[in-house]
Amino acid sequence: MNLIELKEKLTQRLKLNLPGQETQRRMLIKSNKLYKFDNKEEDAIPAAVLILLFKHNGDICFVLTERTHTVEHHRGQISLPGGVQENGEDLSFTAKRETHEEIGFNPDEIDIIGELSSLFVIVTGFNIQPYIGIYNSVFKPKPAPNEVASVFSVPIQDLINDENMKSEHRNILGYDVDVPYFHFNDHKVWGATAMILSEFKTVLIEALDA
Repeated sequence: MNLIELKEKLTQRLKLNLPGQETQRRMLIKSNKLYKFDNKEEDAIPAAVLILLFKHNGDICFVLTERTHTVEHHRGQISLPGGVQENGEDLSFTAKRETHEEIGFNPDEIDIIGELSSLFVIVTGFNIQPYIGIYNSVFKPKPAPNEVASVFSVPIQDLINDENMKSEHRNILGYDVDVPYFHFNDHKVWGATAMILSEFKTVLIEALDA
């Protein structure tokens, strides 16, 4: 399948009902204790991320970033490009703007084809709106040195492959938890990013099977 065919299939699938929280929660961190955080969904900070699809080395891929240890949130984690809404801008514009600022992709070459279910992250207080886009240019990232330590591409087949879904035990913020994660390119993708990608995986499989 080429990128144009996938774009058409995904565009049609995204017009239908989304799988939503059921698929997001497959990658939810699990704890025997209740979390105690003050953030409330009604006071959430609007944010957006972008699942950006493009052709690279013969594969259809999406882009992930490794955050630096100097950013305010999610230090050192693997993330989708994105960030906080500014000045009431449309969230799809937020996703494209942040992608440009973080990894240098030309926003004029990005076609937004739809969105996934929003995700409230109680730890940080963000309400994240994920978008799916097609990049119509060559994969040549220019990471912002103060925000992005590295950029890498992941073939969509690696997301579809169930063998790349794993879990491990950790202690996070004093909680003993089981952390589901995707294993891509020797990176562990967990937390909100994994939950968003979990829904995208379901949508992607349904689109490919249509």
